[in-house]
Amino acid sequence: MILSGAAARARTFGFALLAALPLLSGCASVIPETGGSSRPVATTPPPRPASTLPATGAPRPYQPRPSETPGAAARPIPATARATLPAAPVPQGAATAAASGVVAGPDFAALGVTDQQAAAALAAFRISCPSVQRRADTSGLTQNADWAESCNAAKGWSDRDAAAFFARYFGTVQVGTGTAFVTGYYEPEIAASRTKRAGFDVPIYRRPADLVEVDLGQFADDLKGRKIRGRADGSNFIRYHDRAAIEGGALAGRGLEIAWAADAAEFFFLQIQGSGRLRLPDGDIMRIGYDTQNGRDYVGIGKLLLDRGELKSGQASMQGILDYLRADPVRGAAVMNENPSWVFFRELTGAGPLGALGVPVTGRASVAADPKFVPLGAPVFLSLDRAEPNGLWVAQDTGGAIKGANRFDSFWGAGNDARAIAGGMSGRGAALLLLPRASIARLIPAR
Repeated sequence: MILSGAAARARTFGFALLAALPLLSGCASVIPETGGSSRPVATTPPPRPASTLPATGAPRPYQPRPSETPGAAARPIPATARATLPAAPVPQGAATAAASGVVAGPDFAALGVTDQQAAAALAAFRISCPSVQRRADTSGLTQNADWAESCNAAKGWSDRDAAAFFARYFGTVQVGTGTAFVTGYYEPEIAASRTKRAGFDVPIYRRPADLVEVDLGQFADDLKGRKIRGRADGSNFIRYHDRAAIEGGALAGRGLEIAWAADAAEFFFLQIQGSGRLRLPDGDIMRIGYDTQNGRDYVGIGKLLLDRGELKSGQASMQGILDYLRADPVRGAAVMNENPSWVFFRELTGAGPLGALGVPVTGRASVAADPKFVPLGAPVFLSLDRAEPNGLWVAQDTGGAIKGANRFDSFWGAGNDARAIAGGMSGRGAALLLLPRASIARLIPAR
């Protein structure tokens, strides 16, 4: 998400880059809340129900296999998901977690979270607390004051005893049916230069001054939370330049370039992720993060190529699409231009990548979620049919197509291992939210 989230940015929008690319069909034309991952993650089919079998124990940590190569998706490690809890049908049109209904979940100690997972989640939760206590929760599940006790305790709590922290200050709830679908994102690294030179001629643009974002909620109550982007043309407000126009030079000569990439196809995928690292000719690393997007719908080229028969299902991975784009650069450029969305970046000089909460996201600890269904900053427990993402995470990011209850995009960090596991991530099973006990007492007073 992916991330400015690393996720609106590195993010932002999370997605199973390799496994889900064939499914990418586009984002909503209305722009989601910014600050999350820019990765557009496509609309996905409804998740399969979680198994009715009990969980098989703590998930095994991911171990790269010698046969895995950069660009290839990691082979899934199968697992048995926990059963979801019995719940009433979700009311039609439910647009928040509170409206979807919540069910009290098991005690934290019964979840089988490892000490390592709990420690990573506590560290992520701790840095999120200042933002969590200021941010309005649109899910309807928590109030700012609910977080005070746990956030105050987190300041001095030892990571070595993190499991006891979550057991003491949090209870668990299931939102709606609890049936989860989880994809993955990562922070890519590509070759680039701060200046245009031989071999580095793909512009990476900062936000243009003439790109205007309009909050439609200022004009109608039923449009609250919805935004559009465009530009002024005399007295008219029109759509902003699409990818083809930008590639054709619509922004050239305006001094907007913050760097120049070496490979147009690699940069295309970095835009999908929403943030990344630029490996400069002298070996230094420049980190860039999502700043904004041109307001155009995202179109997944993997699905386009599959529908046309230009790729077979086994080729619709990130590496397969890269090979297709590079095989004929003219044809590749035309295909990329069929996705009109363009992401603008800013240089990140501190820790990063940043998520929607404005704090760094952590590989294997941070997830992107829909803030209407998950309070940002809340811990999340996942039990899926893949072992790698099973365990405790913290919702610190958002994503353009990470929408609805129990839909998450897991962040795996940077490097080839992260690329391999995130690219093929597509897990289904059950999800629980960890909420402050004050929130649970208000939501489920009879517990």
